[in-house]
Amino acid sequence: MALPVPSVSAAPLPPGTRLPVLVIGTGYGGSVAALRLAQAGVDVHMVEMGMSWDTPGPDGRVFANTTRPDYRSFWLRTRTKQPLSNFLGFPLDKDIPRYTGVLDAEEFGGITVYQGRGVGGGSLVNGGMAVTPRRENFGAVLPTVNADEMYEVYYPRANAGLGVNQVDPDWWESAPCYQYARVGRKHARRSGFPFVFVPNVYDWDYMEREATGAVPKSALAGEVLYGNNHGKKTLRKTYLAEAEATGRVSVSALHKVTSVAPAPGGGYTVLIDELDTTGATTATKSVTADRVFFAAGSIGTSKLLTRLKATGALPGLNGEIGKGWGDNGNVMCGRANHLWDPTGKLQSSMPTAGIDNWEAGGAFAEVAPLPTGIETYASFYLSITKNPHRAEFTWNAAAGRVELNWQTAWKQPSIDMAKTIFDKINAKEGTIYRTDFFGFYKIWGDHLTYHPLGGAVLGRATDNYGRLHGHPGLYVIDGALIPGNTSVNPFVTITALAERNIETIIAADL
Repeated sequence: MALPVPSVSAAPLPPGTRLPVLVIGTGYGGSVAALRLAQAGVDVHMVEMGMSWDTPGPDGRVFANTTRPDYRSFWLRTRTKQPLSNFLGFPLDKDIPRYTGVLDAEEFGGITVYQGRGVGGGSLVNGGMAVTPRRENFGAVLPTVNADEMYEVYYPRANAGLGVNQVDPDWWESAPCYQYARVGRKHARRSGFPFVFVPNVYDWDYMEREATGAVPKSALAGEVLYGNNHGKKTLRKTYLAEAEATGRVSVSALHKVTSVAPAPGGGYTVLIDELDTTGATTATKSVTADRVFFAAGSIGTSKLLTRLKATGALPGLNGEIGKGWGDNGNVMCGRANHLWDPTGKLQSSMPTAGIDNWEAGGAFAEVAPLPTGIETYASFYLSITKNPHRAEFTWNAAAGRVELNWQTAWKQPSIDMAKTIFDKINAKEGTIYRTDFFGFYKIWGDHLTYHPLGGAVLGRATDNYGRLHGHPGLYVIDGALIPGNTSVNPFVTITALAERNIETIIAADL
């Protein structure tokens, strides 16, 4: 099959260009920085390793369906690596053409890290759960940040910018697509656990029209893991749209930064590989930027900075680079329900609620969908836990790559914390764990994370506003700043922290 070849770049970036600001990455932190800098009168160029995702495929859709992964689904893999690898005894992964797809399943020694690839970053592939941490938990998340400012100014600003909203509870109570969540609520409450609704960035009016057949189905067609074609308010529809509307922000897709080093005449020389949709380098260019914002995500930023420090390109970076990385305590599991507890054939791919046992057991469990199109009699959960383990990125000179020293055994505290919820529910309901989702007779999805955090921690690798030590004009403004855990889904916190930091950077540095 001949694969579509989209335009490589939404905006040209000629070699030798001098830029006031270069932002590496187009996820939450980078999008906030670009918008606020542009509003302050600064011209910004953003480079994104993934595609722009504005060209429909042969089926007329930009993104592939969750149950039918294809060439658009994975970043430069020849076989899918789905979070749920098995179902009812059958393996789910299949061969696909190598392509710059939207979801990266990046493998390290002890963990697979799922990340969005494309203009909009993680907003393209997450479930949209826009959760602000409980105030009493914030001190453990970002101990050097003023909580009053975050909760009075920056969290509200982030929620407004992201388009965060709530599902209509009356509609939710009767919607067939949320039967699975109502079953999850019933089981949680019968075991004495708080069940809480959480905000989302989905357009709930659109979803209600999906349910009536008035508009093309998106969440009700199971679209989530490999992108959402209609109803989700990704960064392309919020921060990035607003940034580009200023006329001061341009974006080059399929551009991968390989080096940042001090330029002889001031600023920084940045080397960039231009990629095609097979991942091959078609050109290498050098530009100069007065200021550079690292916003390539926890993994991308940490890997790049670790390599630049170790190879001498940025020798002034301190010894905290690469440290403090965590998985947000992610662990997954499923429960087999009784035949009288069906969860529904139609399941919305946008989760709306979770089970909160954070204080008593160290776990918050999202009641997650299984949008398979068939009745599964299963409840599925993604838990966020107080896992204490932190890993470190290091440069392996002999192999020419950055490595992460995470160990799968470090997931055991997460499993133990999740069990404080699900052992009790199983005992109360007379149910058992599903053993067919993650391999052969394997209960726990302890091999992955959707929420990479840390690696260039605020107040350690940077000052308290993301300025990298040793190199004025270099900043980190993404999830790499957060030391490993947010107690909830992290993107609202990443956005709010970026709002806080860029406000000070603009006032003090520009």
